[in-house]
Amino acid sequence: MADEKNAGSPVEHEPSLMEKIHGGDHDSSLSSSSDSDNEKSEKKAESVKTKVFRIFGREKPVHHVLGGGKTADVFLWRNKKVSGGVLGGATVVWILFELLEYNLLTLVAHILIATLAILFLWSNAHTFIHKTPPRIPEVRLPEEPFLQVASELRVVINCAFALLHNIASGKDLKKFLAVIAGLWVLSVVGKWCNFLTLFYISFVLLHTVPVIYEKYEDKIDPLAEKVTIEFKKQYAVFDAKVLNKIPRGLKNKRA
Repeated sequence: MADEKNAGSPVEHEPSLMEKIHGGDHDSSLSSSSDSDNEKSEKKAESVKTKVFRIFGREKPVHHVLGGGKTADVFLWRNKKVSGGVLGGATVVWILFELLEYNLLTLVAHILIATLAILFLWSNAHTFIHKTPPRIPEVRLPEEPFLQVASELRVVINCAFALLHNIASGKDLKKFLAVIAGLWVLSVVGKWCNFLTLFYISFVLLHTVPVIYEKYEDKIDPLAEKVTIEFKKQYAVFDAKVLNKIPRGLKNKRA
């Protein structure tokens, strides 16, 4: 009876060694194909991100574009007390020189007179008022920051000289017209306000425009894209009707 039961019941088939190997290969191929699909989807997502229009074609965050570090933190109001203090100090300086018509030399002299008088009197009167004399620290400016600023300024000035040399040599008409237009706008702005007011306006814009753009960049970038497309269309028309009709020199005429 036991033999009949064993004969009637189906015998389970154990997988052979080759089947296990092929099965493992099939699983690995499935996993590799899923990994490749994931990589493709990630690449597609990255390509979609790179296609998003950003002002000035930037690919990095606003903080990195502003140079990073403490300067970018001040412009982007990472520390509101520091940014507010810097902007408030600039506002006080502008009020003193522009509205109250203070002279720089006069202001510095008055500040030094008040500071030295207070420290001198305090240092000599501490025995009468029974207080410790003031601890006046020795101020010594480090050399490295000034050398770094001078080096960066030298690079900027050299780039400006190279650009002016390229424009003056008559090689690029578009840059020539752009620089002439920019200088003309600067001359018009100079008639409305002096250098100090222009510097203060630029300083205020640096403390307001970047932080507003960082907060609403998803809404600002599409509008900037539309403006850029329209500007390129108008410039293409201007280029076809005006710039292309300007003679390019004797070499172009001979060609």
